[in-house]
Amino acid sequence: MNYNVSAFLEQALASAVKAMRGIEGEIYVVDNHSVDDSVAMVKAKFPQVKLIENQDNVGFAKANNQAIRISTGEYVLLLNPDTLVEEDTFSKCIDFMDATPDCGGLGVKMVDGQGRFLPESKRGIPYPSSSFYKLFGLSKLFPKSKKFGAYHATYIGEDETHEVEVLAGAYMMLRRSVLDEVGLLDEDYFMYGEDIDLSYRILKGGYKNYYFPQTRIIHYKGESTKKGSLNYVYVFYKAMQIFAKKHFSANNAKIFNVAVDAAIWFRAALAALTRLFGKILLPLLDFVLIYAGLFALSKYWEQAVLMHRNSSFEDYYFYGVLVGYTLLWQLAIWINGGYRKPVNRSKLNRGIVAGTVVILLIYALLPETMRFSRAVVVMGAVWALFVVNLLRQLLVRARLLDLDTRRLRQRIAIVGGEEETARVLGMVQSMNVPREFVGIVMTQPVENANSLVIGCLDDLSELLTIYQVNEVIFCARDIPADQIIGWMNRLQDRPVEFKIAPEDASSIIGSNTIFTVDDLYTIPLQPVYQPQNRRRKRAFDIVASLLLLLFLPVDIWFVDHKGAFVRNLFAVLSGKKSWVGLRPESQTGEGSLPPGVLHPADAYPDCVFSDEMLARTEELYVRDYRVWNDVTIVARGWRRMRTKETT
Repeated sequence: MNYNVSAFLEQALASAVKAMRGIEGEIYVVDNHSVDDSVAMVKAKFPQVKLIENQDNVGFAKANNQAIRISTGEYVLLLNPDTLVEEDTFSKCIDFMDATPDCGGLGVKMVDGQGRFLPESKRGIPYPSSSFYKLFGLSKLFPKSKKFGAYHATYIGEDETHEVEVLAGAYMMLRRSVLDEVGLLDEDYFMYGEDIDLSYRILKGGYKNYYFPQTRIIHYKGESTKKGSLNYVYVFYKAMQIFAKKHFSANNAKIFNVAVDAAIWFRAALAALTRLFGKILLPLLDFVLIYAGLFALSKYWEQAVLMHRNSSFEDYYFYGVLVGYTLLWQLAIWINGGYRKPVNRSKLNRGIVAGTVVILLIYALLPETMRFSRAVVVMGAVWALFVVNLLRQLLVRARLLDLDTRRLRQRIAIVGGEEETARVLGMVQSMNVPREFVGIVMTQPVENANSLVIGCLDDLSELLTIYQVNEVIFCARDIPADQIIGWMNRLQDRPVEFKIAPEDASSIIGSNTIFTVDDLYTIPLQPVYQPQNRRRKRAFDIVASLLLLLFLPVDIWFVDHKGAFVRNLFAVLSGKKSWVGLRPESQTGEGSLPPGVLHPADAYPDCVFSDEMLARTEELYVRDYRVWNDVTIVARGWRRMRTKETT
């Protein structure tokens, strides 16, 4: 079932097609009226897939049932679109079910987009007792207890094949003959609970469900499954109330419903207290540490300097003035956004500097008798800068605080073969986010490799350390999914973001959410042919031409073809040409652009592009037009301006 996750669906289908090799079967996609390009993508790239297009979002259960009813296989697999399966996942699961006749349903080991194990891979029936233990934290305190850890079956090892009670709907392989007996997914559930309901009915039918960790899948998990949110708690446990009403006795169902309502209120109160505590804890720690440092520095200054002058600080200085200094620094941090989460160190440090300036200005305006020591203020500012940054570093390392990396330059390494890494590098370079390309990690050692190659895959762990890489992009065409998942699992404790570039796709996918722009590098639909973009492009042409004309006596000496440069300048100003355009054969029926002085590939003057790569740069330019793209192309390629219409 798919709903508005085209990029993830493309990756899931690509991995499923690979996993289906040698297996007789069929793949269905049921689209619940997506408004993105999901349907068009499936038709264009996966013609072998059977597509069901719904005109409404009918929910998870009903959509899956549509495909199950017309499918013909011995086994039925429910697979989420935000997943990636290993090449042998299907064959291993089929072999296990063939060898295990009492297996009615099978689930596999699931990891998130960073390679971390997902506990919902194995679960128990949400009886009132097990739900209570989970909701109130006893399952975390006693994970090895079969009684307290029943909800997520934490007493079963992550790599232990074992019977379980509940399978996850993200990957649920079912025996058709069992479905014929126990029925399909219950359509009373819209989004949650249907997998639990079906798993329970399989058990009641006399069959078993198994957790099978001999193969793994990535489950990215979408916004709808943010399990820390109160909305999730409410929606999920309301679904559990449907389950209780269907399968528990009236008395037990009543107890369960009371427990769920209590849990929702408990979670709401806990969330409110956590937010309150989270907001005051960091400022409180800052206050204690900054004030303690100021107090110690003042005592030192008093002993080392003032006493030699027969002077000392008054008591109110230690318990009044120093408190004021500390609060002023904290106020400046707050005003500059230093207490927002995730932590942004530049805002934090800017707040300390601003607070220091304010304190020194106040100091200068005070009468002589009220001035104490500028040296203590300056030393205190240095101490404050040091201690607040150290505190946050410790909290980040302890995973109690998140660091804002959005403004930090990502240091990227691309892992794959020579051809595919070049394609992915072009995609990364086209994105308007600060990124520093470190180099290419080849899948195999290569003799006479180009200067971009920094090593091979076997040494990835060491390379990440040496080159301080904080973002790794795996090329799915060159690296099997099991190796990608293996590396993610092996390096999951490193401060590295993992992303995957699907084969022949214009997206790079990563992290644990399908709705965060920073985690989904896809080409947004902002085509250059849109009227507002045409106006922006024309406005840029005019402004750039006027600026170049204004400084013509200077800039003409920096171009290779001076006469052509002047002719092109007036041609662009009159509208006969544009500074950036496409090759004539690339113009489409949607509308044409004026002939270009430069081509999008001129943004990379040191690269020699094949016809395929030229076409790809044009595609990226057309589909994701921004004025900044033209600025970049002209800035990097204007020395090469020539009389030809395009490059």
